[in-house]
Amino acid sequence: MGILKVVIQITFLFILYRAGISIQETFHLSVPGSIIGMLLLFLLLSMKIVKVEWIEKGALLLIKYLPLLFLPITVGVITFFDVFIGKGFFIIVIVLISTTLVMVSSGLISQFLLKEKVQEHE
Repeated sequence: MGILKVVIQITFLFILYRAGISIQETFHLSVPGSIIGMLLLFLLLSMKIVKVEWIEKGALLLIKYLPLLFLPITVGVITFFDVFIGKGFFIIVIVLISTTLVMVSSGLISQFLLKEKVQEHE
């Protein structure tokens, strides 16, 4: 039953993703459909239409394997390394700095939200 539950949760998240893409394509918005899908999820969670427990295990599974999604990007950079020769050094520096900023800010926000969640349950 546990695997089926996770599959249903991931399917629900995928439906929200596809809904976001459909909204983006229908209204010709410049915001990516995946972001619109996340906003839909945020609204559903904020309005308590969807409970966190309904998507928690599926979302945690997706987050667990998220680093695998960065492997093709890394291979692409290595394959086209000649593009980075010359001015490409600055691109590499920018990518490293921006990646570090995203990782640090994501970690800090996650820790902040977890502390709030623990305080709510005490």
